Amino acid sequence: MTNAQANARLRQPIFRETAAPNSVPSPAGAPNFNHLARIYRWLEYLTFGPFLWRCRTLFLPELTHCRHALILGDGDGRFTARLLRENPEIQIHAVDASPPMIESLRQASKRHAARLTTEVADIRTWKPASFAKYDLIVTHFFLDCLATEEVAALAGRLTPSVDPSALWLISEFAIPPTLFGRIVAAPLVGALYRVFRLITHLRQQSLPDHPYALTASGWALQQESTQLFGLLHSQLWRHPVPDSESHLLLHSST
Repeated sequence: MTNAQANARLRQPIFRETAAPNSVPSPAGAPNFNHLARIYRWLEYLTFGPFLWRCRTLFLPELTHCRHALILGDGDGRFTARLLRENPEIQIHAVDASPPMIESLRQASKRHAARLTTEVADIRTWKPASFAKYDLIVTHFFLDCLATEEVAALAGRLTPSVDPSALWLISEFAIPPTLFGRIVAAPLVGALYRVFRLITHLRQQSLPDHPYALTASGWALQQESTQLFGLLHSQLWRHPVPDSESHLLLHSST
């Protein structure tokens, strides 16, 4: 390689469009979210109104220093577009298993296309490129599509590609250990899984223990907020955690 070629390679952006997914072939029975692309937003509003969006955006002010983000399964891409708009320095690599979802995401962010790359891949098997380094990972209402062991495997694949003190922003459903959890949250979450199984053939039918999976991979919960009596959680995790702060857990409820 000549010096000119080497210099040109160093000037390439950290994120690039990939012609083929950086993953092994998808496992059998992968869910198909293509049919949700056009109705995703309206289905969300009809079921939970503005609450899911509030979960996604609650910790946006904490992300102003982030520069290289990996966003997994953002659906129609509204959060990706919002993050690009509010953080003019950030570059985002978005990965989703559904080509229509990716196309919707790209359309939502077309004004900031220069700072966005996308990739179609099954995230259960996908892994970052060897050169990738992220200071932010985002998964909004996505980890509930995975089993606990799949979340752990995902965290294991992502952790080597994050910068020190990287953040992981998560929005998820939860079943609180209360009367509301038993008589409202549990039946509601069960019904949502049945609907998604009917529409997408999603095999997962219960919430994973993602806090256990992330903690086992060295991540630690830094901030958390709940809505709808604990049914919805917004979380901000960090990795690695300095020893002096390993005991810290900030918790607030709304």
